[in-house]
Amino acid sequence: MSAADDSGASRDELRRAADTMRAVRERCVWSQRITHEDLVPYLVEESAELIDAVEVGSRADLREELGDLLWQVLFHAAVAAEDPDDPFTIDDVAAGLADKMVRRHPHVFGDAVATTPDEVLVHWNAAKAAEKHSRRSVLDGVSPHMPSLALAQKLLGKAAQVGVTRPAAALPLPAPAAPAPPLTARHHGGAETPDVDPRLGAETASRGEAEDELGDALLALVATARERGWDAERALRGAIRRLEGDVRAAEAPAPPGDLEQ
Repeated sequence: MSAADDSGASRDELRRAADTMRAVRERCVWSQRITHEDLVPYLVEESAELIDAVEVGSRADLREELGDLLWQVLFHAAVAAEDPDDPFTIDDVAAGLADKMVRRHPHVFGDAVATTPDEVLVHWNAAKAAEKHSRRSVLDGVSPHMPSLALAQKLLGKAAQVGVTRPAAALPLPAPAAPAPPLTARHHGGAETPDVDPRLGAETASRGEAEDELGDALLALVATARERGWDAERALRGAIRRLEGDVRAAEAPAPPGDLEQ
C-alpha cells in the first residue's frame, strides 16, 4: 500500500485506521451499541487467529491477522472515548505505551547499560516493580482468564520466585538442547555483522522435536483422562488453585512465636 495520498502528501496509516474506526463507531448502528464486554469474545477469537498465523500461516495471513487484532484495540479505544466518567482515546493509549516502553528500556533511552538479555531483564523487572509498587504478591497481575496450560506455565515461574516448586514429570522426553553459544562479530567493510553459528539451526530443530514429543505426551495424558472419565481441564485448574495456595502461604508473614508470660 502506498504511503502517500492522492495529493502526494505524507499519510499516517495508523491515524487513518483510527479515523476509520471512529467513523464506523459513529455511523454503524451495530458498532454504536457495542461495549467493552461485547468485544471480549472477538478479542479472544482474533488473538487465536493471530497465533495460528504465526505458527502455521503465510506472511499474508500474519499481516491480515495483525490488522484484525489492531482493529480490536482501536474499537476498545473508540468505546473508551465515549465513557462519561473516565474517557480516553487511542492517542492516550499510544502515549501511555510509549512512555512505559521508554521507562522499561533505560539501556536504550537512558544511561543504563545492558549487554546481555539477562541484564535487559534486570532493567525491565526493576522498572516494572517501580510501576507496580502496590502489588503485594508475585501472583498479582496474572490473569486467571489465561488458558489453563499457559496459566500453569506462568504460575510455575512466579512460584519459583518465592521458593515454591513442583517436581517435573518423569516423561520419556529428550534432554533440553544446550544454550546457543554467544554470537561473535567480524568486520565487513567497517561494519560489524554477526557470525552465525552452524549449530544454531540444529539446536532449533532439536527443540522443535522435543516440543513435538512433549505435545504427544500431553495429548496422551488427556487421552488417559478421557478414557477414565476425568476432566483434564478441571484437573489442571484444581492443580493451579493448589499451587496458588502454596504461593500465598509462602508469601505470608510467619506468625509471631508464643510469648512467655
